[in-house]
Amino acid sequence: MVQRQFPNPKEIREYLHFKKPELNLKKRRLENALTIYDLRKIAKRRTPASAFDYTDGAAEGEISIARARKAFEDVEFHPSILKDASEIDMSTSILGGPSSLPFGIAPTGFTRLMQTEGEVAGAGAAGAAGIPFCLSTLGTTSIEDVKATNPTGRNWFQLYVMRKREISYGLVERAAQAGFDTLFFTVDTPVAGNRMRDVRHGFSIPPQLTVKTVVDAIPRPWWWIDFLTTPPLEFASLSSTGGTVGELLNNAMDPTISFDDLKTIREMWPGKLAVKGVQNLEDSKKLADLGVDSIVLSNHGGRQLDRAPVPFLLLPEVAREVGKDVEIMVDTGIMNGADIVAALALGADFTLIGRAYLYGLMAGGRAGVDRTIEILRSQIERTMKLLQVTSIEELGPQHVTQLTRFNRVDSSRDDATV
Repeated sequence: MVQRQFPNPKEIREYLHFKKPELNLKKRRLENALTIYDLRKIAKRRTPASAFDYTDGAAEGEISIARARKAFEDVEFHPSILKDASEIDMSTSILGGPSSLPFGIAPTGFTRLMQTEGEVAGAGAAGAAGIPFCLSTLGTTSIEDVKATNPTGRNWFQLYVMRKREISYGLVERAAQAGFDTLFFTVDTPVAGNRMRDVRHGFSIPPQLTVKTVVDAIPRPWWWIDFLTTPPLEFASLSSTGGTVGELLNNAMDPTISFDDLKTIREMWPGKLAVKGVQNLEDSKKLADLGVDSIVLSNHGGRQLDRAPVPFLLLPEVAREVGKDVEIMVDTGIMNGADIVAALALGADFTLIGRAYLYGLMAGGRAGVDRTIEILRSQIERTMKLLQVTSIEELGPQHVTQLTRFNRVDSSRDDATV
């Protein structure tokens, strides 16, 4: 029989611990967000549907982004045992400079659309965390204002080659004069992808007030107050604004972009050069032979060609073939620090986050971006400790297996088999 007794009031008092209530609503909701998916839920509640779906959506049937996320989930880790993992060093170097964490903030367009602080929040949070920030050609904060926000941090600039080449050349010169240390030459956007959520919303830049948008704004007055009481939403680096996203991209981008353009930009740019949007081994080899500093395995977050190769699945063979000759970065589908650890183990030198950063921005502005970085930082640290590795350099293919749901078939071979 279990011996029972009357409760001792002194013992009861020892169990009573009341947490001081957090009266700051933003701080409370961000503290309660434990994952990037939690931030996404908050972002969806707080952002009008057209702006949220512009961020969250992808091209056509959104198959590429679903596959990319599933590829990261289909990872099996192989931890070691009985190794001292009390101290973890998550810092690394990329493109000739340091980063306190093995990820940076990817270039995103129309960023002030998601939340009015936009790139200022991203650059400020990146600078505080000691990681790189990349500004998009289609950004809504100028090159010079990003530099002013992050004066001592690492700023990168992502370049689209425009139909009017002189526009692109001018942006290259401005980024160099502002002290940006790396240029991302983007090669996967000869035309706009078919982003069907945007089409269904009639989404445009700047947003148009319609009956639908007004109704959608009723439960989210804070977004519209911010939007209507801050400077107009427009491209900070381009003079043309107005129209659907597809129209803007198709009018600006040039499907004739070629290796000659890459050569021209390389000659103009004094810093490090990364080529973003690489999606096969052959192009990776050619770019390595040409002496670019980095390639970014990316399918543009699934926002261009749907069913394009998943960068994470492409990574091992590219790392084996050219990893000694060129630095390799990976984006698309990263939603957890464990995704970053897996990419590093399979040969990536660095990773980039896009949507994960924007979910934090929509959830809470600068504080939300800080929370995104903190969540990923803690997940990376915990994953490394559980693997019992103490530095990025220790990670290797022995720590990860990619569990594949599909086998590739080379349709060009007569003996192709599943």
